[in-house]
Amino acid sequence: MKITLTLILVGFVVLCSVLVLESGADFAFLANGKRSTGKGRILLQHTAVQDNNRPEIAPAQNEVRLEPADLVEFHAEHAEPNTVALGSTDRKSGFKFQLELSSKGAAIKKATFSEFDDRDYKDPKPLVILSPVNGTFLPMANKDFVFVQQELKLRLNELHWKSYPVEKLADGSQAARFEAVIKVKDTGEPAIKLTKSYKVVPGSYHLDCGVTVENLSTAEQEVGFDLAGPVGIGREGIRADMRKVIGAFLTSAKEVVSSRKGIQGSFLSKKVGLKRATGEYEKALQSRDQERIKEAKDKLRLRHERVDGFLWAATTNKYFAAILRPVPDETKDYCDWVKDKTARFYNPDGDKRGNTGDETVGVDLEIASSVLAQKGQTGSRKQYNFQLYLGPKDKSLFDRNEQYKKLGFVQTIDFMPCCCCPEQIIRPLAFGILALMKWMYGFIRNYGVVIIILVFLFRIAIHPLTKKSQVSMSKFSKLAPMVEQIKKKYANNKTELNKQMMQLYREQGASPLMGILPMIVQMPIWIALYSAIYASIELRGAAFLPVWITDLSAPDALFRFKAVTLPLLGKLDSFNLLPIMMGVAFYLQQKLMPKQAAAAANPQVAQQQKMMMIMFPLLFPLMLYKAPSGLNLYIMASTFAGVIEQYIIRKHIREKEETDSKGLVAVTSKTGGKVKKKKPKPFYKM
Repeated sequence: MKITLTLILVGFVVLCSVLVLESGADFAFLANGKRSTGKGRILLQHTAVQDNNRPEIAPAQNEVRLEPADLVEFHAEHAEPNTVALGSTDRKSGFKFQLELSSKGAAIKKATFSEFDDRDYKDPKPLVILSPVNGTFLPMANKDFVFVQQELKLRLNELHWKSYPVEKLADGSQAARFEAVIKVKDTGEPAIKLTKSYKVVPGSYHLDCGVTVENLSTAEQEVGFDLAGPVGIGREGIRADMRKVIGAFLTSAKEVVSSRKGIQGSFLSKKVGLKRATGEYEKALQSRDQERIKEAKDKLRLRHERVDGFLWAATTNKYFAAILRPVPDETKDYCDWVKDKTARFYNPDGDKRGNTGDETVGVDLEIASSVLAQKGQTGSRKQYNFQLYLGPKDKSLFDRNEQYKKLGFVQTIDFMPCCCCPEQIIRPLAFGILALMKWMYGFIRNYGVVIIILVFLFRIAIHPLTKKSQVSMSKFSKLAPMVEQIKKKYANNKTELNKQMMQLYREQGASPLMGILPMIVQMPIWIALYSAIYASIELRGAAFLPVWITDLSAPDALFRFKAVTLPLLGKLDSFNLLPIMMGVAFYLQQKLMPKQAAAAANPQVAQQQKMMMIMFPLLFPLMLYKAPSGLNLYIMASTFAGVIEQYIIRKHIREKEETDSKGLVAVTSKTGGKVKKKKPKPFYKM
């Protein structure tokens, strides 16, 4: 019974760990868009556009192709290529990040933090949070601009917009502006002017972005456009790729709900991952079958089954988020002019395994069309405002900012729920543990010490449950020979077999449930503690010791060497001591576990025990060799604490067995100091 319960527990832990931590290994192909020449004009092409169902077209070719004159209505001329910088990577400047803005598509070329580095142990540099994909797909680029009535489409992300010098405002903020004018081809008269602005503020993790569309013609125009959201977010997980695309929505009850799409799907929930969905979408684009395209794109859409009151879309990794929020009209709680929200997975070099480091995720927004009145009339221009948050996934930060709290930015924080411990249970527990860790850090100032103390405090808190479980399992170990005899005697009579088994448990005061119930009760708390340590932004770059474990979010790396590739472990460039110590702790724990009484009479049980003695000390160090040191420190501390606890419990069981062998009960104040005969206590009353 002890072996069975232990195997169940091990299988549960291994399943949860493998499903969550090792979920990002095999990626797929995405769009192969190429660079524009950046010369001459970009022309509007006839594409049979309808706003209710815009057809998808293949990625742009190497050069902008001129269509026959009867199919071209408007054009837009390239301005001089230019790059504009806002903010700073200098911490003393007060800015949280620096933006490098490109005139191509009036987009963000690169966003770099001032407070966070890239954790390169040789030469740490400011962390880049957003970057171009293969030099082609840029964050926040204006993409297709659509004339609905004329069924014409212009790729504004291939156009270099006119840029203006950086404007420094009185409050210390900085702003930049880009402009593009679409003209009538035959006459050269201006038809539409687009103005795009960016503004960054010192001390803030979010920036403001505005797009103004103005009708310069003498006739009303119905127009719409597509906007690239945040793309190019880097990988932060040491092993598993935790990057996701998340959409948030507001229900009629004013509750913020979210849907998310990871790079890979889940066989438990039957969710299709971005890898597979993107591959299907690319194949559909090549076929130009509109039904296939619509069906494939549907798998990439961000939506929630309960509501479609859109609030924001985000791309996230383990520690950071880029959250794009379309600012709604003042009278509304959510944005109603974003028609479609589509996730994307990018693998520029097209490698099948998707493990070369260029893979990333992104999101696109399709803005619903609007009718603009003729030039000079009311309604001839429309303003679209956006806010982009670029910063850490930090609950305390989100709670302090009233807007972030109201918009539910906290939903970008991912923990590790599984089929047995749902998110509704894990999230509040994990957030509570994070709050406790921060409170303890205020006194201790070392998160490594906080983790160790937290583990020991938790072990003390659940000691009564653990003790009860161990005592119950010990009883079952002693009953194993009698159980085997009953099974042989009533092998052909299941009804009588169950009756005799229950009678034996009653007589001996043993409960099958008590052996495993404490484990089930403890499991959500353990997973929440595990999740909180794994996903905590506070551990990123936090040191435990001066020369060893200098970053709790990375492997401990006692010393480094030239990278080698080994079976099971993959690429290694450091010797990590914590997993080895963890193996020693597991070995000691196995040595202290009481041997099952049936093992001597049953060679099969004896072999199982021997296998476990080998499996435990090897399995977990191999699985977690490249895991973050904070996580390994937690597991190692918990295991060593378990060894100490097991020693104490075994001593208690041994003393109790010695007393029971004499047929006596311990002297207490209730017995008046007199020794009494011990009577078996049933585990339930009849």
